[in-house]
Amino acid sequence: MSKISPKKSQTLTAELLWQIERVGSPSLSPDGAQAVVSVTKADAQANTSSSHLWLLSTLGGEPRQLTRSGDKDSSPAWSPTGEWVAFCAKRQQESEADTDAQIYLIAPDGGEAKRVTQVPGGVVAFKWFPDGKHIAFSAWVDPSRKLSEQADARAALKARKDTAFVTEDKQYRHWDHNIEPSRAVHLHVLDVQTGKVFDLFEGTALELLRTEHDANHFDVSPDNLRIAFVHDPATVKLGDNCTTITEITVNPNAAKRSTRTLTERTGHTHSAPRYNANGEQLACLRAHTGKRHTAQDQLVVIDCASLKAQTLCADWDRTPLAPLKWLGDTQIAFRAEDFGRTHLWQVGLGDVQPQTLAVGGTVMGFDVAAEQLVWQADAMDHPARIHTRLIDCAGAAPSRIEAFNDLLLAGVVMGGFESITYKGAACDAPAFNKAGHTAQMWLVYPPNFDSSRKYPLMHSIHGGPHTASGDTFHYRWNNQVFAAQGYVVACVNYHGSTSFGYAFMDSITHRWGELELQDVEAATDLLVKKPFIDKTRLFATGGSYGGYMVAWMNGHLKQGRYQAYVCHAGCWDWVSMFSDDAWHWHHKELGAFYFNDMAKIHAQSPHAHAKNLTTPTLVIHGQLDYRVPDAQGLAYYNTLKAQDVAARLVWFPDENHWILKPANSLLWHREFFAWLRRFDPAHAPATGGANSRKSGKGKAQKA
Repeated sequence: MSKISPKKSQTLTAELLWQIERVGSPSLSPDGAQAVVSVTKADAQANTSSSHLWLLSTLGGEPRQLTRSGDKDSSPAWSPTGEWVAFCAKRQQESEADTDAQIYLIAPDGGEAKRVTQVPGGVVAFKWFPDGKHIAFSAWVDPSRKLSEQADARAALKARKDTAFVTEDKQYRHWDHNIEPSRAVHLHVLDVQTGKVFDLFEGTALELLRTEHDANHFDVSPDNLRIAFVHDPATVKLGDNCTTITEITVNPNAAKRSTRTLTERTGHTHSAPRYNANGEQLACLRAHTGKRHTAQDQLVVIDCASLKAQTLCADWDRTPLAPLKWLGDTQIAFRAEDFGRTHLWQVGLGDVQPQTLAVGGTVMGFDVAAEQLVWQADAMDHPARIHTRLIDCAGAAPSRIEAFNDLLLAGVVMGGFESITYKGAACDAPAFNKAGHTAQMWLVYPPNFDSSRKYPLMHSIHGGPHTASGDTFHYRWNNQVFAAQGYVVACVNYHGSTSFGYAFMDSITHRWGELELQDVEAATDLLVKKPFIDKTRLFATGGSYGGYMVAWMNGHLKQGRYQAYVCHAGCWDWVSMFSDDAWHWHHKELGAFYFNDMAKIHAQSPHAHAKNLTTPTLVIHGQLDYRVPDAQGLAYYNTLKAQDVAARLVWFPDENHWILKPANSLLWHREFFAWLRRFDPAHAPATGGANSRKSGKGKAQKA
């Protein structure tokens, strides 16, 4: 539990943000009496963080710390028999330390955790068999070698003296790491008692997804004899290929294990398989991505005997999210976004519309056991908390079963916030209401807001683009930290955002920048009419696609509209962006590959409007960012400097698309706020100088 008590009535700072204990997704004991969670705590001075497991009682009582000796304990999962909690960790083992994450078991009443795997390269994800005697897990392997040869293969790979990366694959890196051409993700089975492991895919061409893979991509049947898993059946693997669900028999003694495909539809992407209690039905998510790459997932139930599929709530214009969990044999629980919030829902096999089980904020994780429901949720004004109640008591108030950050935040004044709909871009997406409102934004006010005062406005523009600014407590772009600096913070859910229906989300396809800019500018026009907004102190910031947006704004808006921009990991040039890890996706969003229609690509690329840049910009980027390679930020910064537009570069050699290390994050915040203050007229020196819109000698700024 937090032991630090801040001064009364202080506001949220970046330093305080790093003292918050980050509570993970819960796993329930079979009797529903206890939940286990991972709790991560940072040490900003040491620039490290540690994670341990805690037990929370759903019946009342104080949380109890379960693990202590390790410092990276994650992904806890209660065994179906209730005698063990399994988790992933890297720990010191007598004379040697784990080099990669392994599976450990610990009894819920405490004691020492024991390691049960020694997998070369480590465990990616795992899931218990219903019998509690086996664990299915995924791990990277050399598919040309047997399981007994993997350790030698891994050692040989590490012992290489050369450093070149050589490949002929279309997708050869993901997020912040290379994908070795000699590696694939295989599904394994562990016998918990004996420690024996066998590779289910050994000797076959089968492999799990190479990107975005987790435990939601496979499930074990209730009879312990089958595993359903998601995979890419194409010979050439790509992150946006259509996927299918296949079932494989589990028999370590069989000379050959049989497989059958459960999802025959071509042109569809399948995910999140989940057997019901008797194993006769399989729930999953399915999207017709072959027809439209933006197609929303729908909830589907497959009869395991006939393979006939039933789509649930086919006309519901929201997107179910993994994981899926059965409530008996006729109800399924899942998360879904709705109007900037993420709720927990349930739907019956014959229902037309789902019903809410738990309301967000943002519900991030949940579990169900013995009629008990437990979930993890945050909101704009508080970090993740764990709540519980009985499933059949939908009208009852939930019980909160932890207070990890209550003492720390007891004296912290949070800013108020509200959802606002307004007239944004005009397009063919349905209006939100009869007033003709076509866009939504969150408005976050400074703590102790006084409507008689004047405040600067800061846009915090979300990435994606197909995500949303939600009612959530973000650890990297925290709107309360921004508002505590004295800004009214606007978080616009521009056209292209999720949670407002398919037409709204798909409306920007092949015309990036157009509708989004109209939405942001309409929000600014609306807000500068408010008596509490100082229209001479406007700022816009964003990361990833939000970074793209502020670069786009810089080339499209007249000088003086905004006093300064912050562009974090932003897309600048859609031609050179072809070096990213998702190049094969560009033509689907932009309408063409650059070599087939350069004019169309340039029409959506900020760099094509570089001659119009006038607004001072802070550019932030990480070298390990493969989603938006750092050359994008460097080119944008250089272009600003070449035109003598005031600019500053913050470049992290050890960060990816996100800034994750405490010391780097604190510096990020210092640079972020210092830049905005530098160009804020309320803080301008009497004779100009440091806050000049020009970077120094050179041509005059354009009108």
